[in-house]
Amino acid sequence: MVQIWYPAEPQASTNRGHYVDNADVLSAAQGRLYDLPAFTFTHLKYVTTNASPSVSISAKQPRYPVLIFVEGITGYRQMNTFQVEELASQGYIVVAIDQPYVAASVIFPEERAVGGLAKSQMDPLIQQSITPSATVPTLNGRTFADGIIPYLAKDVHFVIDRLTALNRSFETSILRGKLDMQRVGVFGVSLGGIVVGEACQSDLRLKACLVMDAPMSASVLRLGPQQPTMWLTRDAKTMRREGWALIDIVQHQVTMHGAFERSQTNGYFVSVAGMFHANLTDVPLYSPLTSRLGIAGPIDSERARSIINAYSKAFFDRHLQGKQALMLERTTNQFSEVTLETRTPPRR
Repeated sequence: MVQIWYPAEPQASTNRGHYVDNADVLSAAQGRLYDLPAFTFTHLKYVTTNASPSVSISAKQPRYPVLIFVEGITGYRQMNTFQVEELASQGYIVVAIDQPYVAASVIFPEERAVGGLAKSQMDPLIQQSITPSATVPTLNGRTFADGIIPYLAKDVHFVIDRLTALNRSFETSILRGKLDMQRVGVFGVSLGGIVVGEACQSDLRLKACLVMDAPMSASVLRLGPQQPTMWLTRDAKTMRREGWALIDIVQHQVTMHGAFERSQTNGYFVSVAGMFHANLTDVPLYSPLTSRLGIAGPIDSERARSIINAYSKAFFDRHLQGKQALMLERTTNQFSEVTLETRTPPRR
């Protein structure tokens, strides 16, 4: 399942879309996966967004660059709405994927629901893609010698294929002819970030890749990214403060920075002090208590979102639209929490 956001024509009176559909099903699924009461997230059904359903697409440009968003484990396709809406408002068509068994729950049009797998079930399959073991993990009787990440990356390829067909279709569609399939980028958080690295390795139709707080697969670390890539993460000290295990901190920091150092073209490593993993998603918006409970980091959550949006837009603007982005050339005084490292293509 996918959901698409796009730049719209200004309209005086339009209904705002719901944050999530089927909030009761999603809440029950996340309750099962996190051992929480089923009603924990049911309040999300009352939340509306800044987007409106099925309105006219903006006529400011004949076509718009396309961004694909990949969710994190036990998440949902709307989990980064703060970032998606900002990018759509800045002239991007954003397509978010719900991946069955990765998402907490995927609900298909015929109302069939597919529940997500627990993190404990997914971890061996994920780790096989990062640090391959001689003992090959299995799922539903099938072995995954390269882990599950290459399998999940195929969803990104499939969505690009379908978008290309939609763009050329003779059927009536709001988006027909509006998708610039020569300017396609991808971004993802957590498990979605791992999938982003793998998808970019195997599909050169992707022109810009944004990885948010995720270790890199063995193949990405070995070969290095071929497209412009940004890693948006935080420092090891902040991860320790959040309570991460040392082995996970080392894996994240070493593989992300290792892939950055092997970049075959433009690379950007953006580290934000005081930002916890949840700050890269909508989670801090669930409740003002997330910071007090240690779910969100000591950084002000609104400021964290501003940093993420600013660097996301600057990165895609430069590498999909050829715009100048000075904040990608040096650390800006605007965000003192940010440490920026850059790499440029090697001379041939």
